[in-house]
Amino acid sequence: MQLHILSGDDVRQALPMAQAISGMKGAYGQLSAGEATVPLRTQVAVPSYGGVSIFMPAYLSGSDDLAVKIVSVFPENVQRQIPTIHGLVLALDAKTGRPLALLEGGTLTAIRTGAGSGAATDVLARSDASVVAIIGSGVQARTQLEAVCAVRDVREVRVYSLHAEHARTFAREMAGQGPIPDVIQVADSAARAVRNADIICTATTASHPVFSGELLSEGTHINAVGSFRTDMQEVDVTTIRRSLVVVDSRDAVLAEAGDLVAPLEAGEIDETQIHAELGQIINGERRGRSSPEQITYFKSVGVAVQDAVAASLALTNARRQGLGAIVEL
Repeated sequence: MQLHILSGDDVRQALPMAQAISGMKGAYGQLSAGEATVPLRTQVAVPSYGGVSIFMPAYLSGSDDLAVKIVSVFPENVQRQIPTIHGLVLALDAKTGRPLALLEGGTLTAIRTGAGSGAATDVLARSDASVVAIIGSGVQARTQLEAVCAVRDVREVRVYSLHAEHARTFAREMAGQGPIPDVIQVADSAARAVRNADIICTATTASHPVFSGELLSEGTHINAVGSFRTDMQEVDVTTIRRSLVVVDSRDAVLAEAGDLVAPLEAGEIDETQIHAELGQIINGERRGRSSPEQITYFKSVGVAVQDAVAASLALTNARRQGLGAIVEL
């Protein structure tokens, strides 16, 4: 059996953001149309070492994509001076079940997560949105910025991070890449970053809201991708109440997204606050933004259909470009 191996650099070359955004629209559309088999992710805790390994399989019947992602999150790795997160994606032939490729999962996850927000921004943000605030300065924050700049004519970018030096590095390294503006402002608070912003992306590991919903201007669009557990929360209930709430997967966010689960359990909102899945809007089943003044909020915890589609796109392009290595097993 031959297996195609794609490194992080290979994945980055083989999965350009514009194509990834288009792929995510297709993935979300299939998910909401019932054309995907996506069990809720399985988490295996490793308490002896303070970590967790997460297994995320998916099959999309519309595009015939089949894959499983394995992600391990071990916070104590910081003390070992190795990455906190490791990930791999195994792509399989849907017709035979034969393993086709093994892809470095961290890069693929960052690109597909950014592309998911790019899809949501293209569908929900005002067409004239041009001021972007990024909360967080890690790998995910970088692809969030890349994605929103791929779908809107962004003229001003602000970044805020609890780690000021990280924010300055982000600003220096991201400025001028592709459609990203040549200057990125480093804000000294989240409040300053989000004030009068047209698009806000939160990509943090926060357990408490990172800004007040009272600060949101009319017409703002928010992409919230950081919280993926019920004990994590990036936005407050005011933001939820003021927004048209759109999610990647209703089942997934109700099981995992602290942004929504916390106010639901507190009785501050009910499930009717969730307007639609993004795929329902893409498929024309539900309406998206209804006015320039409306605030829109996209909550993504990440769904395995994204990985399956992204892996398929990357593998197709890698074969065409001669990227990666073939190993015989």
